Amino acid sequence: MKKLILIIPILFALISNAQYEHEVTGYVWPTDEKVLQKLEEWQDLKFGLLMHWGSYSQWGIVESWSICPEDYGWCERRKGSNPDDYFTYKKEYENLKLSFNPINFEPEKWAAAAKNAGMKYVVFTTKHHDGFCMFDSKYTDYKITSKETPFSINPRANVTKEIFNTFRAEGLWAGAYFSKPDWNSKYYWDPKFPPLDRNVNYDPGLYPEKWEKFVEFTHNQIMELMTDYGKVDILWLDGGWVSKKPAGIYESAYASKLGETNTGFIKNRIVDQDIRMDELAAKAREKQPGLIVVDRAVQGANQNYLTPENRVPDKQLPYPWESCIIAGGGWAWVPNPQFMTPKQAIHMLVDIVAKGGNLLYNIGPAPDGTWPEDAYKLLEEMGKWINVNGEAIYSTRAIAPYKTGNICLSQQKETKAVYAIYLEQQNNAGLPESFVVEGIFAATNAKLNLLGSKTSLKWTNTEKGVKIFIPEPVRKNPPCDLAWAVKISEIK
Repeated sequence: MKKLILIIPILFALISNAQYEHEVTGYVWPTDEKVLQKLEEWQDLKFGLLMHWGSYSQWGIVESWSICPEDYGWCERRKGSNPDDYFTYKKEYENLKLSFNPINFEPEKWAAAAKNAGMKYVVFTTKHHDGFCMFDSKYTDYKITSKETPFSINPRANVTKEIFNTFRAEGLWAGAYFSKPDWNSKYYWDPKFPPLDRNVNYDPGLYPEKWEKFVEFTHNQIMELMTDYGKVDILWLDGGWVSKKPAGIYESAYASKLGETNTGFIKNRIVDQDIRMDELAAKAREKQPGLIVVDRAVQGANQNYLTPENRVPDKQLPYPWESCIIAGGGWAWVPNPQFMTPKQAIHMLVDIVAKGGNLLYNIGPAPDGTWPEDAYKLLEEMGKWINVNGEAIYSTRAIAPYKTGNICLSQQKETKAVYAIYLEQQNNAGLPESFVVEGIFAATNAKLNLLGSKTSLKWTNTEKGVKIFIPEPVRKNPPCDLAWAVKISEIK
């Protein structure tokens, strides 16, 4: 694979809008051949599952953020006996571990549903920003296996290990989401000082010994996951503000962008929080050779792929990337979550694949350890579609012009066959008698067929592109609904 550095113009790298922060950071290709090979294999997978789950799920609120003293509407405190009193709220939030008891936890059902939907990897929140560990870490007692937590007596209390083992048994890759900030750790939010925002609440430069203890704590917990939990394919690190402080003109411009000048309130500050990521990544790969490390929103060699959050980029991106998208409700479980329709979900997956990305689809388990039934129904419908059209999804790469109108393109990296995926516009409109794939021209001896159908399709090249004709029997009895993939064996 060609090794190069793709520099995103610094103006874009400095945008502070949250919806862009995980995709505008410059990309650096890895140099480790095993990582490059793993990254190539990951780009073949296309479709994965993300799960946010923790003690916070009991309140049906956004994960972690309500204990952070930043005034975003989406993290407003609404639960507890006195949400207006921060310290009372934080204590009650952390005491949720005393009642967390997901007795209906059955990861086999999740893994089977994910496999049947066509998902190829799982990323699970082993620890979010609040510091509550969903694995049996020996470096904290703020965890699901604590003796104070009711579920600790359950033989499946170490839910991270159970999830990884179960999903691997179904053939999926295992990915560990891990939050670099830890708002429960006394070495990150020192009890002597009030937290100001999401950052460490003291100056690491003034308290180097204390900061070093936090660095060691972080390394130790990640190495637990790399050592004791079987094969881990992806280390998905969140909390990009925990990183080495940027230098020079970049630092100055970035800091000015972070200030919310319209209100005078600084949402978060730039603080030097170097956790020695190069060293950590190297240690992790000693245990897990070829490990993909995703140090989100931190420019450099430890961000092996970029992660646009809850959005699909407008254009094809020139580096490995993955949109992490909420399937329904919030990242974490909320009461009565409303899920996407199958049409919305399938069209989104096709759009992402056409632009060269992967879809990491998030489902938040309920506090009792179950998924909403609508989540199963949605994945079942996605699986039915992928069973017919998977050839146009897996092991494909982007091909210009990527998408024109309601037609998306993909290309098999081995055979070089091209797929034109027609997205249904109006409900129940079905396939038209013909359509033109602009910018793509079939080779003289090309064969065209609709995936799921044995009928050969007639075609002709026009000035704009190949025109494909769909016979009436196929239109009346299509192999699937919502979107249809035409395979073009060879193009000019």
